[in-house]
Amino acid sequence: MNGSLVTDTVTVFSRELRPVLRNPFSAIFGMVQPLVFLGLFAPLLPDAVGAGQGSALQWFVPGIVVMCCLFGTSMTGSNLLFEIQTGSHERMLVAPLRRPALLIGRALKEIVPVLVQALIIVAVTVPFGFELHPAGALLGLLILALFCVGLGALSYTLALASKNQEWLFWTVQQTLLFPLLLLAGMLLPVDSGPGWLATLSRFNPLTYVVDAERVLFAGEIASVTVLWGMLAAVAVAGLGLAVGTRAMRRAV
Repeated sequence: MNGSLVTDTVTVFSRELRPVLRNPFSAIFGMVQPLVFLGLFAPLLPDAVGAGQGSALQWFVPGIVVMCCLFGTSMTGSNLLFEIQTGSHERMLVAPLRRPALLIGRALKEIVPVLVQALIIVAVTVPFGFELHPAGALLGLLILALFCVGLGALSYTLALASKNQEWLFWTVQQTLLFPLLLLAGMLLPVDSGPGWLATLSRFNPLTYVVDAERVLFAGEIASVTVLWGMLAAVAVAGLGLAVGTRAMRRAV
């Protein structure tokens, strides 16, 4: 194949991002959702929730940023389903592009709206007491990008498996999405729940990513929690790329 993995990824990324830039309404509309969650949930959280990390916003905002990332990349496969119906996916498969680049480029495209959403959320919450630590926030976004590559690849794989049954994609996606979200403690703390709930959350890789984001957004970089979050992101990325690449080769 011609070119490198980086070049192919940039090509796919540019192709996927171009329609969003031409018609940004859907991306702008998607930014309303995290602000709604922020406005409805944050006032219900006592400052004790953010003990050790500042105000409740210091605890809650990183969870909202991860939630935006989860919602965006878990729906990567929905775009693929449309391309399968129109035949454009088959044309991409015969193009001289590396298979992992198709996965990575699509997932990275979903990161762009997340970055914009994160900036808006931070800008809105800073006047209300949220403290921004740029170095930690930047590292946190890099970990999120790595995690989203794997999650997007898994969404891509699910779309390939359900290409003749679109309902199956949405059923599985919705069935897994909200348990992962709640068990990771994005909106409400899991530690105050029953023991079995806390045990289940330990088996959720997203839990370690969320914990790492909260520590990083609080300005603490040299932490074991950050290391666990990074390892969880690497594991999900590796699994997603391996499974997704294999699924695409079988689809040819």
